[in-house]
Amino acid sequence: MNQITVAGHLGADPEVRFTSSGQKVTTLRVAARVRRGSKGDDTIWWRITIWGEQFDKMIPYFKKGSPIIVFGELNKPEIFTNRDGQPQVSMNITAQNLLFSPFGRPDGQNAPSGQDESSSFSGGQDQQQQQQDQQKQQQAPQKQFGQAQEEPAEALADEEIPF
Repeated sequence: MNQITVAGHLGADPEVRFTSSGQKVTTLRVAARVRRGSKGDDTIWWRITIWGEQFDKMIPYFKKGSPIIVFGELNKPEIFTNRDGQPQVSMNITAQNLLFSPFGRPDGQNAPSGQDESSSFSGGQDQQQQQQDQQKQQQAPQKQFGQAQEEPAEALADEEIPF
């Protein structure tokens, strides 16, 4: 199996289709820049195929221009002729994992609220644990800048002082 990681930006909104048997297929088009030194930069376009519903919670946050990181299996490149009669190569990946990229976020609104920018979703993530962690964070006492909360002197022993 050929594994590949591609970081780039979406060239179009995700496209969702269904096979004749009813299986969901989502396609992403990702542009990744390749630096060629003094020769300038080239752009490689990748077609990302997502089978099933494993990333359905992430897909609504991806729009044209969104930065993305894709981990997946590299499929055999396909050669075709474009409208102008020029030969082109189509690079295809079957996605195994998607990440919100921490780099190049154009509007800051792509990742779901409460999620770290480099968070990923996978089909079997434990959401109940995430909700419990969020509740604990919300219930923790908040210290405001400039307000020190005093603790009784007898509450801290000499061994507990961090310096």
